[in-house]
Amino acid sequence: MICVIACTNRPNSYSLKIAEYYIKLLQAEAVECTLIDLNTLPESYLFSALYHNQGKDESFNGIKKTIADAEKFIFVVPEYNGSFPGVLKAFIDGLDYPASFKNKKAALLGISSGNMGGSLALSHLTDILNYLGMHVLASKPRITRVEQTFVDGEINDAFVKGLIAIQAKDLLSF
Repeated sequence: MICVIACTNRPNSYSLKIAEYYIKLLQAEAVECTLIDLNTLPESYLFSALYHNQGKDESFNGIKKTIADAEKFIFVVPEYNGSFPGVLKAFIDGLDYPASFKNKKAALLGISSGNMGGSLALSHLTDILNYLGMHVLASKPRITRVEQTFVDGEINDAFVKGLIAIQAKDLLSF
């Protein structure tokens, strides 16, 4: 199973919309997928599921099980202030170390309103995932100027759309 993660807790985010787009792309290939939207994390998980409270938040435990059961991941990563959202780091910190990601595989897709497409965010996240023992696919497409590039549920840049299709194919054989 592939777990697609919308890596922000911003309501109605482009990360979520693009994660849903990616799931449709994979489902067209008959791939079993699940979605984790960080906007749906339990509001209190920072206090009820981390550190000395690990395992005590039943709703977060369900999310941890989804992560544990997944073999591969797709992280749809927005760029916030030159990196990825803090909620993603806090989410990762709440997972079981090192079992959650060790020897599993991931693809990263960056998005931003600017011209860089989240390259710094992808670099920072790659370092963390590698530290956790995860194998990260080298191909990391980026969607720049996301408000103009992703419209009505579709990517209107043929080059970027092609890069994402190649990444999906590569992840399946990775």
